Amino acid sequence: MADADTIPFPQNRTCPYQPPAQYRGTPGDRQPVSSARLFDGRVVWLVTGHAEARSLLVDPRLSSDRENPDFPLFAERLASSNLRRVELLGVDDPEHNVQRRMLIPSFTVRRTAALRPQIQRTVDGLLDRMIEQGPPADLVGAFALPVPSMVICALLGVPYADHEFFEAQSRKLLRGPAAADVEAAREALDDYFRVLIDRKRAAPGEGLLDELVEKQLETGAVDREQLVRLAEILLVAGHETTANMISLGTFTLLQHPDQLARMRDSDDLMPSAVEELLRFLSIADGISRVAVEDIEAGGVTIRKGDGVVLSTSAINRDETAYESPDELDVGRDARSHVAFGFGVHQCLGQNLARAEMEIALRTLCRRLPGLRLAVPAEEVPFKPGDTIQGLIEMPVTW
Repeated sequence: MADADTIPFPQNRTCPYQPPAQYRGTPGDRQPVSSARLFDGRVVWLVTGHAEARSLLVDPRLSSDRENPDFPLFAERLASSNLRRVELLGVDDPEHNVQRRMLIPSFTVRRTAALRPQIQRTVDGLLDRMIEQGPPADLVGAFALPVPSMVICALLGVPYADHEFFEAQSRKLLRGPAAADVEAAREALDDYFRVLIDRKRAAPGEGLLDELVEKQLETGAVDREQLVRLAEILLVAGHETTANMISLGTFTLLQHPDQLARMRDSDDLMPSAVEELLRFLSIADGISRVAVEDIEAGGVTIRKGDGVVLSTSAINRDETAYESPDELDVGRDARSHVAFGFGVHQCLGQNLARAEMEIALRTLCRRLPGLRLAVPAEEVPFKPGDTIQGLIEMPVTW
């Protein structure tokens, strides 16, 4: 499948909110399915077309099984991932459906609505502390990261007092830099949750993890190691992604003051602004799959065993799906985006993420109307292309 147009994947962004130009090809000559070369020289199919992506993401002939030796990986540090079972994200139906069904009740629209007052108190408390300490501040460390971290801890029943430990392990898990760092972080989190689960078996609490211990572990529906891996996924995904969206979303709005003003002046625009930021930023850029049967898509034949990578940043900028896709428009109807994936593996926590973003951005606008960067925009450090996209830190003043 390789040809002269085969590009490397992933690539670093040159601007934290813009996808690499090579992902999308040249205007007028863009192919919805083309080829890309991974770090180890392996060539995979790269999907950048919106319609093709939504079709493939619901196709059972594409597998999420991380234990499949043909499953594509983005970085050498993740090579050991194929040796470890990944619950929920890395299993196919019917097993995936069983796991998802045991978690869905905690992430419904109704359950999320009930959490909104708690999210608001969390946001207000963190801003109170920021304002009391005075500028400048790092918006990532002082606000964007602790908001979802505190919320997911409360939801799961994980002590927030341990946040420095699990946030550090999450960073290593996602960014390494070496395979040994990833493995060490995974082992540390395994041990942490083994102890926590045993503690909850002895003295149950009221979090989701306590419910899973009672209704799934004690009944034999899952074993202890399965529950450990599920808890890790929920904790890491539950704070890392939303933290990046809050900080990078704020940064992007500050770079688009006209759109920030529109959003600030009309509270009714907040839901659409959140969807547009999800589309525009596409921080989880690269959904991996492996074909278990031949598939025709986008004018090519994906053969059994081929790796498939779907670039969410390019898919969400497809001009056949969105008018002027490179423009940020907080009034746009962007609900067809694939920032949360699509199909059976669509992000379980999307309702919670939306609520956290809405409340965090609305409250920031209201309480810190003079918020601005404390350094030039080009000096704000951001993450490399082989992990969840976002800012490493964001110095602000007001």
